[in-house]
Amino acid sequence: MPDQTVTRAPEASTSSPWTGARDPGARAERALRRRRLLSGRGAIMVWALLATLLVCALTVPRFASVQTTGFLLLDAIPILMIAMPMALVVITGEIDLSVASTAGLTSATMGVLWAAGWGIPEIFVVCVLIGVVCGALNGALVTTIGLPSLAVTIGTLALYRGLALVVIGDNAVANFPPGLTSFFTSKIGGTGIPTVMIGVVVVILFFGVLLHFSSFGRALPAIGFSKEAASFVGVHVGRAKFWMFVSTGVVSALVGIYWTLRYSSARSDNATGIELAVIAAVLLGGVSIFGGRGSIPGVVAGVLIISSISYALRLGGISDVVLNVVTGLLLVGSVVTPSLISVVREKTRARRAARAVLARSAEHA
Repeated sequence: MPDQTVTRAPEASTSSPWTGARDPGARAERALRRRRLLSGRGAIMVWALLATLLVCALTVPRFASVQTTGFLLLDAIPILMIAMPMALVVITGEIDLSVASTAGLTSATMGVLWAAGWGIPEIFVVCVLIGVVCGALNGALVTTIGLPSLAVTIGTLALYRGLALVVIGDNAVANFPPGLTSFFTSKIGGTGIPTVMIGVVVVILFFGVLLHFSSFGRALPAIGFSKEAASFVGVHVGRAKFWMFVSTGVVSALVGIYWTLRYSSARSDNATGIELAVIAAVLLGGVSIFGGRGSIPGVVAGVLIISSISYALRLGGISDVVLNVVTGLLLVGSVVTPSLISVVREKTRARRAARAVLARSAEHA
């Protein structure tokens, strides 16, 4: 360590805006950063998104229109919002399958409270608290008791959906204030972009800054790689995972509010099945199913790719069954492809090592 300090000192003393440009080491470092920026998984997904939009615009009639932008984003908002905290949960090596049921329970509660004469502000507060409780229950069972998150959230998926049915039954509440429901489907001027996308962008920026620019977020991949190593360097693994599950609960509750007001209908089966699309988008966006790797830009691109393909298929008159098949294929592909790439890389390294050994043996012979 002292030797490294001595050798780096002259570089630090001579670095300046004028000499840094001529320093080969600085140029190499900048080139490496540019290469990572342009060739990382997140960047690849952004390029894939642009290619998908171009292909859809050229091959699907009416896809390249302001109306398509509006409807595509309105459909993508629930998946996009839940995918943000879900990405962080998966990066830590866990998963939350109860997100859609939490949204459904929130929607059912919202309908019952509105029918009982509650005000909208009070209902919003109760809905967010329901999300906190649902997420905290998942987090406590995983971090305190030590149960696997897959088993826990499969159980709470059924539990929360069952509670939604108990709360509202088979009824539907649809007499929400017209001004409020029209706001959730309104657009920004003539752009076709939904007004609520402003709030969605805030959510994306929050989780992006949290993951990429905070000490808390930078510790999450370490948890996914090795809980023991993360604990050894001072990361509170249980606490971090607990708050990640709380965040998925809160955002799922916000999605339940959005879903209810967009369709002006509070039902127990609202948002059923969107957890599959969320997980597919997260994994397609470059988050490793084994934890330890992922980025928010990649996840955003993954969500928009799936939403674009789904909307293009709908415009082409394709049935929902085919849409589910496409989503499933994307989910399987996003899991299998990184594993295949890793296997190919390992075999390539093994071949190179074997060739190097043979070459050295031949030289000594």
